[in-house]
Amino acid sequence: MIFASVGSMLPFDRLVKAVDDWAAANPACQVFIQIGRGDYEPRHAPWTRIMPAEEYRRRIRDSRLFVAHVGMGSILQGLEERRQMLLLPRHQALKEHTTDHQLHTAKRFKDTPGLLIVDDVPALQASMTELLERPLAASEGISTVATAPLIAGVADFLRAARGTR
Repeated sequence: MIFASVGSMLPFDRLVKAVDDWAAANPACQVFIQIGRGDYEPRHAPWTRIMPAEEYRRRIRDSRLFVAHVGMGSILQGLEERRQMLLLPRHQALKEHTTDHQLHTAKRFKDTPGLLIVDDVPALQASMTELLERPLAASEGISTVATAPLIAGVADFLRAARGTR
């Protein structure tokens, strides 16, 4: 199953339409799209605007491929669930966001195992097919809990901060 998501903050009709068009050309593949507040409503894949966090997490976990925008929430959840991810950044010039920060995020994460970032719709659709046939190397994932040294460091910082008042 492919799970595609635009997040909950802004519409991303370019991504939704690209995934829906891919679903039309690949009817044997199960696709589900979370479309947020966009205007484009898919015609070839089931969809919802927003879903409860537990269902969202389950859909990522159950997917063979997680397709999303280059948002930190999407990246972190995909890494936590160790899913292969295909990401398309929003562009300010296309009025998909107020800044091009997703391009900077894409540059930072471009070499992350288990994650592929593409620049346009044709590359997204070609990569969807490719990644189902030949998946990426598994993501190393990330932990959902802080390490003991991190917790100790924060505690030391807070103790020191209290002592300065």
